[in-house]
Amino acid sequence: MSPHQFDIQLLAIIVAASCAIPGAFLVLRRMSMMTDAISHSILLGIILAFFLVKDLSSPILIIGAAASGVLAISLIEAVNRARLVKKDASIGIVFPFLFSVAVILLSKYARNVHIDTHSVLLGEIAFAPFNRLILSGMDLGPKSAYVMGSILLLNLLFISFFYKELKVSTFDESFASSIGFRPRLIHYLLMAVVSLTCVGAFDAVGSILVIALIVIPPCCAYLLTDSLFRMILLSVVFGISAAVSGFWVANWLDVNIAGSMAFVCGVFFLMVFLLAPQRGLFGIMREKRKQRMDFAEASLLVSLYNQERGESVKNHPDSRSMFRSADFASKVVEFLKQKGEIAVAGGKLFLTEKGRERVRTTVEGR
Repeated sequence: MSPHQFDIQLLAIIVAASCAIPGAFLVLRRMSMMTDAISHSILLGIILAFFLVKDLSSPILIIGAAASGVLAISLIEAVNRARLVKKDASIGIVFPFLFSVAVILLSKYARNVHIDTHSVLLGEIAFAPFNRLILSGMDLGPKSAYVMGSILLLNLLFISFFYKELKVSTFDESFASSIGFRPRLIHYLLMAVVSLTCVGAFDAVGSILVIALIVIPPCCAYLLTDSLFRMILLSVVFGISAAVSGFWVANWLDVNIAGSMAFVCGVFFLMVFLLAPQRGLFGIMREKRKQRMDFAEASLLVSLYNQERGESVKNHPDSRSMFRSADFASKVVEFLKQKGEIAVAGGKLFLTEKGRERVRTTVEGR
């Protein structure tokens, strides 16, 4: 592995962890697309700040980008509070407007600036390691790694200090208000952290990968656990795994690295979506089949039990006729026979003592 490849993967790992931590709360708050709004809106702040200072290396650009993200959040909340449109519609109204203004200004007044629509959408993490931090003639590594490392530390501190407030306000905002928390303030602090994270990752990886890393790993974790703490940890694990795997996929196929990382994120989600034990599609289908079979077994046992109590055994009708499908009825009967809960005599079905006990337990509560 070359030093350049190592730097790219290190930066990707830091970006993935930084994005996944606040992303878990965005997913739980059903605000995932707020990331899309912020990551596109900050372009306007970058351009306006560049017009002001005429220097692409100035920290004023970061301040302008963060301010633009906060502006987008404020406008979305203002439109949403008017209750004339739904929240998803307010997001869809605000961020295309701010992004289109930025693109117009960029194409009109800053055509020779390296910030173009291609880098905005895809980014190029392969070039980030060339922007080095050099102090006293010593090469300390990519600047982006230090910027994102600082943001990662800030995100960890924010989650650590406000974990209880974030948890309560995320799941029950009214209760959070009633016990003295300030959920609206927590909301804006979280959005500020998300905005800062997007700004830090913007130049290195672009908005598409920022959205993928903030939204998809937490969605994968959400399908695997009911614990908030474990969800955050799993989000970080999925994000880092997708970043590293995506790099090697891009290296193998000779394609865009950021796009490859986002693609691997999507592959991970598809796998979890299908295979998660409880919330995965196959797991749900399996559970539905089990519930259907349990209900069919209980229905047949109860029917036989009622018949047994109400009339002579020799006059029992064939209870298998209660099922629409003869094949399904045969399967139910076979399962109950294997469990020893029914018996067949003279072509008729009868309860065993074990079957009667199951009916008494489940129906009569004895």
